[in-house]
Amino acid sequence: MGRLTRRAFAAAALSTLALGATPARGQGRRAAAELRGVWLATVENRDWPSQPGLSAAEQRAELLGHLDTAVRRRLNTVIFQVRPTADALWPSPYEPWSQYLTGTQGKDPGWDPLGTAVAEAHARGLQLHAWFNPYRVANHDDPSRLVATHPARRHPDWVVSYGGRLYYNPGLPEVRTFVEDAMLDAVRRYPLDGVHFDDYFYPYPVAGQTFDDDEAYDTYGGGHPSRAAWRRHNIDSLIREMGARTKALRPTTRFGVSPFGVWRNSSTDTRGSDTRAGVQSYDDLYADTRTWVREHWVDYLVPQLYWNIGLEAADYATLVPWWAQVAQGTPTRLYVGEALYKVGDPAQPAAWQDPAELSRHLTLAKKYPQVCGHVFFSAKEVAADPLGAMSRVVADHYGQPANPPR
Repeated sequence: MGRLTRRAFAAAALSTLALGATPARGQGRRAAAELRGVWLATVENRDWPSQPGLSAAEQRAELLGHLDTAVRRRLNTVIFQVRPTADALWPSPYEPWSQYLTGTQGKDPGWDPLGTAVAEAHARGLQLHAWFNPYRVANHDDPSRLVATHPARRHPDWVVSYGGRLYYNPGLPEVRTFVEDAMLDAVRRYPLDGVHFDDYFYPYPVAGQTFDDDEAYDTYGGGHPSRAAWRRHNIDSLIREMGARTKALRPTTRFGVSPFGVWRNSSTDTRGSDTRAGVQSYDDLYADTRTWVREHWVDYLVPQLYWNIGLEAADYATLVPWWAQVAQGTPTRLYVGEALYKVGDPAQPAAWQDPAELSRHLTLAKKYPQVCGHVFFSAKEVAADPLGAMSRVVADHYGQPANPPR
């Protein structure tokens, strides 16, 4: 990548400062704009905190450690999961404190993790995107285990039990308004660089089970040709509204989504990718991600291309150009989600035992100018560096620091 001119570098630095971030000391000249991100997951204590019930000082130290690791790996963006299960990692008036902090849902941890993350990320020259899960209520199906004041207990008619978990019903307009209000509270409070959703909209299919939204469909499904079309309309409405409301509150805050990596297989739709994935986001999650890009309802998209080069059913080398073509000619930025977590896992295909696999991904993606960066799942592996794969990426591709695209 070519280096920025002095004028371009100054402009990029001013853009960063406008969002509250300052360049880290000693970084010198930067490479061309490129997003280099990491997901920092909190659900089930995946990345942070390492376990529930740590003291506030211990939690803070672990969080700052992840930010420092991001800087050390020459990353520039942290996507921090702050609403993993209809809860909050900030003092929300809408939802309870997350159980992943203290071990008890609703218990005040004694500090503000999101506020701290924003301030400390910016102090290190990192951007901070707040990652929300819109509809997941609990990773169990027992409402009595939720704190007594939980909105899902006050409004049991909002909740659907499916696959051993609890979800808010996306087909209810009052649910959509509530979850938007709850998430936008964080946008009002903090100078976030981004608002981020992952791949969970309607839940992934569970064999032999039905997501029971009959009553909502009977009430609100009129005018739609099918239940599937109505469900897609519900998710489309969430995406459009959340993007518009985020911009109304903070015009510089970007709204992005990281969907499942296959929109539709070409055997289902000639516009789809030459893949044979068992899940298709359009049909199974009711997430029409291709439309979101082409209509610019999102500022960026990070499809989770969590497959190796050469995988027959879903080849990374097939999906990158497909998504690049989708993004071509649109204002939506395209980044690629990378499966660092698969490296060295003996249960994965042989390609993931090669420390150079991820580096080859970035080399391939450079052929497509629509690809403006990569995000790695997730922070625990960025720190652990399985098989030296992350170090290889840094050595091969991140020789100079870079600003995220503006």
